[in-house]
Amino acid sequence: MADKAGEGTDEAQLMTGETPNRNEGESTDAGKDDGDNAATEESMSVDEESSECYCGKGRNLGTVEIQCGSCWRWFHQECIGCYLGTVIPFMTNYQFACRGCSPSGLENFTKKVSSFSQICYTAIANLNHQAQLNSEVRSMFSRDREIIPFIDKQWENLTTQSRRTKQTWHATVAKTLSKDTELFTYKEDNLGDPHFGLTLNDLFKVGPLCDVLKQSGSVPAVGKSGGLVDSGKGRGYKRKAPDSVLLPGVKQKRGDLGPTTKLAPHGYPLEHPFNKDGYRYILAESDPHAPNRQAFDESLDWAGKPIPGYLYRTFLGTDVLFALNDRAPQLKISEDRLSVTGEKGYSMVRATHGVRRGAWYFEVNIDEMPQDSATRIGWSQSLGNLQAPCGYDKFSYSFRSRRGTRFHQSRGKHYCEGGYTEGDVLGLFIHLPEPDSPGKLLPNTFKDRPLVKFKSHLYYEEKDHVAETEKSLKPLMGSQIIMYKNGSSQGIAFEDVFEGVYYPAISLYKNTKVTMNFGPDFKYPPQGLKDFKAMSEAASQTMVEYALADIIYHVENEGKLPEF
Repeated sequence: MADKAGEGTDEAQLMTGETPNRNEGESTDAGKDDGDNAATEESMSVDEESSECYCGKGRNLGTVEIQCGSCWRWFHQECIGCYLGTVIPFMTNYQFACRGCSPSGLENFTKKVSSFSQICYTAIANLNHQAQLNSEVRSMFSRDREIIPFIDKQWENLTTQSRRTKQTWHATVAKTLSKDTELFTYKEDNLGDPHFGLTLNDLFKVGPLCDVLKQSGSVPAVGKSGGLVDSGKGRGYKRKAPDSVLLPGVKQKRGDLGPTTKLAPHGYPLEHPFNKDGYRYILAESDPHAPNRQAFDESLDWAGKPIPGYLYRTFLGTDVLFALNDRAPQLKISEDRLSVTGEKGYSMVRATHGVRRGAWYFEVNIDEMPQDSATRIGWSQSLGNLQAPCGYDKFSYSFRSRRGTRFHQSRGKHYCEGGYTEGDVLGLFIHLPEPDSPGKLLPNTFKDRPLVKFKSHLYYEEKDHVAETEKSLKPLMGSQIIMYKNGSSQGIAFEDVFEGVYYPAISLYKNTKVTMNFGPDFKYPPQGLKDFKAMSEAASQTMVEYALADIIYHVENEGKLPEF
């Protein structure tokens, strides 16, 4: 049986948009009337500025460049934030969505099983470029002395398949080069030494959306709406609905269409690990400023080994919202990640951003509070128990709806008359003086933590040391927490709270529903408070703090990080 390398596989589906290749001057859709052709030609005009990478620079032929399957733009490897793994110039076996085209707002890169046609095409394109760099005027390369040795050396970069132990794939390469005349040209000046080249020698057009590859059936063809259509070629190739689009990072059920698929809210992956069982998971993104990053991407010695954490950094959203991972899984978060609904017993959710110093304020609207339900609202550190009410342990402080009780370490004390109920708006203020130690001004970087992969994304994994942390807690003298009800201060609820980073926290009992307002506009701005910030401003401050922490880590570890 002939050797195959994923030829015609369903995994080669590409997410594509409506914008055709800007390098083409005419429509390739046969059988269309003049009106359709005119519309197609009009859609082909792409603004030159929009064809550039994030950095604003154009193509750099011969380096690793990745093409978005929707907007068709090319992006430099060093400008892409998501993990690419081992890659090579002119590769075609991948699916990529840039930040502007991905429904989640996060880049998504997936390496696909490649056919031998794609393997050979990428190999010859690289040989062609090497010849140009060496000022060699030739476009044909020896199958046995150049093409096959190149594939053998770059196997892990060219395909996701494990390296072949037998050399039967040599015959498959020979058969592919001879058979795919739409892709490869042939000449044999010396008997027994066949040479092959590309029918299309314009290397700027070599990519996953290359027309000659699609026409040959090496990759799926793309319909006008961006959906996959039946090319009529390739074993096992399945016809897709004309308007269906494969969305990166989102699993589609049978019968689902792309436009109706539920998208990840505000850029966080829909499928993610939860903080539980003594471990916390922090979404990571590639750090373009990390030393040795390009060398690591090009290194084959690290294949299958753990990814060094310093090559990545903590992913930080631009808005303060409810955290999808830092919550009890039974809580239901709204699409905009500003409302939460409870279920059964007490459980908690924290916000995405916390504060360690300064004066901060946010509001909570009690949308629904049926009979026999309750809420506890307040501030919690990251180690506060999510399967318990806020105020249950040393890490959190709360204000309860019933009887207006305030809680810390499960000890309730009377705070205000009547508590609060449905329709009330609560304000929560915290003042944290400047830490006495400069080392407490910045967050701990996670660059020394291990990375784990979950559903195409990388996360830092951190072990919770609750018992040890509890013993080391110290009061922050001068700190305060004040609660407001419909604009009226209820007085100081807590003083001299423990040092740490505090997150807005909500815990719900049964099916209560509340909505957060992190600012900057509040229904009841706190009276008598000066120089406080809305929690919405914590997003930009956190970015600055983490950037400084990462810079310090790289400076302190200069020369100590592994070379590749």
